[in-house]
Amino acid sequence: MGRLENKVAFITGGAGSIGAATAKLFAEEGAKVVVADLDEAGLARLTDEIGADRAAYVVTDVTDSHQVRDAIRIAVERFGGLDVAFANAGIFGEHTPIVDYPEDVFDAVIAVNVRGSFLVAKHALAVMRDGGSLIFNSSVVGLFADAGIVAYATSKHAVVGLMRTAASEVADRGIRVNSLHPGPVDNGFQHSIEVRATGEDEARAAELFEERIPLARHASPDEIARAVLFLAGDDSAFMTGATLNVSGGLAN
Repeated sequence: MGRLENKVAFITGGAGSIGAATAKLFAEEGAKVVVADLDEAGLARLTDEIGADRAAYVVTDVTDSHQVRDAIRIAVERFGGLDVAFANAGIFGEHTPIVDYPEDVFDAVIAVNVRGSFLVAKHALAVMRDGGSLIFNSSVVGLFADAGIVAYATSKHAVVGLMRTAASEVADRGIRVNSLHPGPVDNGFQHSIEVRATGEDEARAAELFEERIPLARHASPDEIARAVLFLAGDDSAFMTGATLNVSGGLAN
């Protein structure tokens, strides 16, 4: 039996590299999975790969409460319940000093990364079976910060406060709530950040970032997915309110 046998999981940002890797791993471990994203084509490819008997998708704007609620409702109705929710959707914004940072971009980052995570918590915890697991994808910059990333770092720190509050509120139901803090991942999202941060081409920007990482490389999406699986399953049964650092030593 898989580590998530007979479990039902809901994942936002499901068309992105981490979300897709997590959905596939969850399915391999026995879960039924509902993935949500704005990228319908990406969601369709993913669910086709996993199989209609184990996966479904819902095009969802995570900043819209009704859409998040309805997507979670589909998971419950389609597969019979909800045991795991992974609030994974996120955007970066810009790499700009605070005094020049566009207010509309700041608001957009907060809306997706903080409000979106809050709405997943609000609607998932309302229907999640006792003993479930809620996981927030924060970031290594939810543990520290750097110049030029005020919206992203602020949002990812805010997710930790959300996580700790939720963990306190649902512990009596045996539901565990934790946050994941990945370092640089080998995907398009991260590489675009690195190019903006350094002004270099993608290859050189990646090298500059890897010089800061003690393990001297980017993570693969599959490595991050395995950390999500750890938080979703019984291997982390005595963990709640925790920040799991998966940064290659960057936040040590």
